[in-house]
Amino acid sequence: MKNTYSATVGVIGTGNFGTALANLLAHKCKRVLLYARNEQKATQLIKTRKNGSHQIADNVEIITDISLLAEKCNVIFPIVPSINFREMMKKLSPYLKPYHVLIHGTKGFDFNEINNKNNALKESKNQIFTMSEVIRQESSVVRIGCIAGPNLSKEIALKMPAASVIASDFDEVIHLGQKYLKSDRFLVFGSNDLMSTELCGILKNIIAVGAGTIDGMKLGENAKSLFITRGMVEMVEIGKAMGGQVEPFLGLAGIGDLIATCSSNLSRNYNVGLRLATGEKLSEITHSMREVAEGIKTIDIIHEWSKNNPIRIPITETLYKIIHEEITVEEAHAYMMKFPFTSEIKFLN
Repeated sequence: MKNTYSATVGVIGTGNFGTALANLLAHKCKRVLLYARNEQKATQLIKTRKNGSHQIADNVEIITDISLLAEKCNVIFPIVPSINFREMMKKLSPYLKPYHVLIHGTKGFDFNEINNKNNALKESKNQIFTMSEVIRQESSVVRIGCIAGPNLSKEIALKMPAASVIASDFDEVIHLGQKYLKSDRFLVFGSNDLMSTELCGILKNIIAVGAGTIDGMKLGENAKSLFITRGMVEMVEIGKAMGGQVEPFLGLAGIGDLIATCSSNLSRNYNVGLRLATGEKLSEITHSMREVAEGIKTIDIIHEWSKNNPIRIPITETLYKIIHEEITVEEAHAYMMKFPFTSEIKFLN
């Protein structure tokens, strides 16, 4: 069944996932407005109707006027890198009303650079913000949600089966996400734990970078399974310390997304680790990437945050040393094999 609903729905961001999401929405909605901030990119998409491996659906309209998006769409999906998210919200905010619904798909943190001129976070959790918190800070929007889960965009473009979680404090937001996205090839689950679901998507990027280094060194599946499992434990411990709950980490947004991003060369964060293990410098890797690998920034943020929190995060700390060239990938893996892990699972106690 196609174009089930007469709604016009908006998407902000013409990256791979933004385009994939626009196409999923186009399957159920009469009209989708896809906002591109770059005029040149918009012109190219309008002309070719293609974005990488994505053939853009006929009922997806490319626009460059962000006010039009707010005027025509009650439901908007911002899919923007975390480094650009607050700036985007400042541009969008004057046109938003309390009746708007925003469901973001950004898996990264925002942090207060004014008070942290050296990019060093202060001890307070309040210096680190999820994207839902940024939306609240910058707009009048009340009904906020996020979309999270194993969403490798190329597989979605190929119409392979996939699923996501829509998380929100409001059941109405969850139902709208399910209504506009669910299909015979895309399942949509719901969660009322917005913050924990956001943390799942953010923190798994750290572990995906590490998993890439293991495959880059050809250390085998046993080693990667060990690493992913220990990474899951570290994710949960960080999430709990930041005020999150355990349950979402054990579901699709947590372990589901973790498995996909730690196992596929379609994952940007995995590819960063893979390339680090072959001897490339981080600056070379990031310069050559078309889209942002959020895990790099997240490693830095959690490293600084941990200095003022009594929590052991050996994987994150070791990856921080790798990306800042304090140790080699080989030295890092030798260190991790000697790390004095104690009980295997503590967060369920």
